[in-house]
Amino acid sequence: MPHPQIKFGTDGWRGVIADDFTFANVRTAAAAIAAYVHAQEDPKKGLCIGYDTRFGSKAFARACAEMVAASGIPVALAGAITPTPALSYGVRGRSAAGGIMITSSHNPAQWNGVKYKAWYGGSGRPSIIAAIESYLDKPAPQAAQPAPITEVDFLPPYLKAIENFADLAVIGKSGMKFCIDSMYGAGGTILSDIFDRIGVEHVQIRANPDPLFPGINPEPIEPHIRALGEATVANGCCAGLCTDGDADRIGATDEHGNFVDPHKIYSVLLSWVLRRKGWPGAVTRAFNTTKMLDRICKKYGRELIEHGIGFKFVCDYMLEREILMGGEESGGIGFQRHLPERDGLLNSLLLANVMAEEGKTLGQLVADLQAEYGEHQYGRIDLHIADDIKNAAIARARDLKPGDPVFAGMSILRVETLDGVKFYLDNPEAATKPNAAETWLLLRASGTEPLMRIYTESCSKESVAKLLESARAFALHA
Repeated sequence: MPHPQIKFGTDGWRGVIADDFTFANVRTAAAAIAAYVHAQEDPKKGLCIGYDTRFGSKAFARACAEMVAASGIPVALAGAITPTPALSYGVRGRSAAGGIMITSSHNPAQWNGVKYKAWYGGSGRPSIIAAIESYLDKPAPQAAQPAPITEVDFLPPYLKAIENFADLAVIGKSGMKFCIDSMYGAGGTILSDIFDRIGVEHVQIRANPDPLFPGINPEPIEPHIRALGEATVANGCCAGLCTDGDADRIGATDEHGNFVDPHKIYSVLLSWVLRRKGWPGAVTRAFNTTKMLDRICKKYGRELIEHGIGFKFVCDYMLEREILMGGEESGGIGFQRHLPERDGLLNSLLLANVMAEEGKTLGQLVADLQAEYGEHQYGRIDLHIADDIKNAAIARARDLKPGDPVFAGMSILRVETLDGVKFYLDNPEAATKPNAAETWLLLRASGTEPLMRIYTESCSKESVAKLLESARAFALHA
C-alpha cells in the first residue's frame, strides 16, 4: 500500500520540513532503502550518505545513517556539506551498493528531500525507485549488531576527477575573470578554491551556506540569478557561473549580465566537444530542450536521441549504450565518461575551459552559435493552477489539430505527445530570418502537484513572449 506522505518521484522524495518531511518519515524512507538493499543489492558493500546546506540536512542524514546501520548495512557518512555529484562519484568510486543524498535541490527553503543514488553513480532507475517504494511501512530488517558508521570526506576523489576532466592549465593561462555564485548551496567555495589554486581572477557571491536562501530559491534561472548578472557586470567579468542548491545543475550569465539559459550552455559545450575533442557517442536531449542541439549534431554527423523530461532518461541511455552527452531543460547536463549524472560544478569548469580555449567571452560564444545555427530564443512559464483547470487545458490541447490557429494566430503544423502536448507552429516571422529556429510550444502538466509548465522556442524574443502569453490565456480559459 502506498505511503500517504512519501512518494519517490523521478529524482527522490521531497517534502515540506516539519509538515511531511519529518524525522519519522525520513526514517521510514531510510528503512525502505535499507530493505531494498538487503533484498536486491549486496548489503556488505554499504551505503554512502551525504547532505546539503538545507535546514536540518545534517541531522536528517545522521538519522538515515543510524536506520541503515541498524539493519546491518555499513555506512560512509559525509563529515561535511557535500554536492550531489560528489556523493554520486563516491558511490561509484567506493563500489557501494548505493547512496542517499539529503537535499531538495532547487526547491524553496522550506523543502527538503531524499535522493537515492544507485551503484552506478546516478539516480535510481524507475524499477529501483518502485522497489524502494514497495518497502515503505514494512518492518525494516534489524541486525543483531548495528553496522559501523564511518565519517568520510567525499570531496578529494571527486575534485581530482573534475579537475582532470577540464583543462585547468588552459583556464589558468586565459587571463579571464569570472564571477561565481553558489546560491548559498553545496557548491560553496569549491570553484573559487580551484580558481585560487590555478591563479584565475574571480569574485564570488552567495558562497556561505544559508538554509534560508535569503530572497531566492536556489535555482539557477531568472529571477534568482539576477544578483550574479549584476555582480558579473560590476566586477568586469567575462561570465558568471552558477550552481543550484546541491550543485548538480548549472546556470550562467554573460559579460553584460544577461541570463544564459541551460539550452545555450548545453549548445556551447556540445559544439566545443564535437569540434575540439571528437569524443564518440550519441547525444540525448529532453523533449522540452532546444532544437539547436539537433542542428549541431547534424553538422557533425552525430545521432540525436529525443526522450522524456527528466534526467532519469539520460541516465537510462548512458547505462545502455555509448552516449557522449545528455541533458535537460533545467540545467542538468551529464557526460557519460564522467558519471551518468548531472554535474553543475564540472559544467562550470568546462564552460570556463571553452571560453579560455576559444579566447571569447560567454556572450561572444552564444552569438557565434546564433549566427551559425540560426537564432534560437527560449521561454518558460509555470502556472500554479488547480488540477481541474490543468487537466481540462491538457484535454483541450489534445483535441487541437494541424491547421488550428490557436496560439498567437500561428497555425499548427504538427503535434507530438512524447511527454506533454507539443505543437510545431507556422511562424510568419521565420520567413524573414536566415536559418530561423523551428517554432514550437509545449504544454505539460505536473503529475504530482497543481502545476502546468509551458515551454516555447522560436526565432525571436518577441515571438517567444507572444506565444507564452497566448498559451497562458489558452490554459486559463475555462
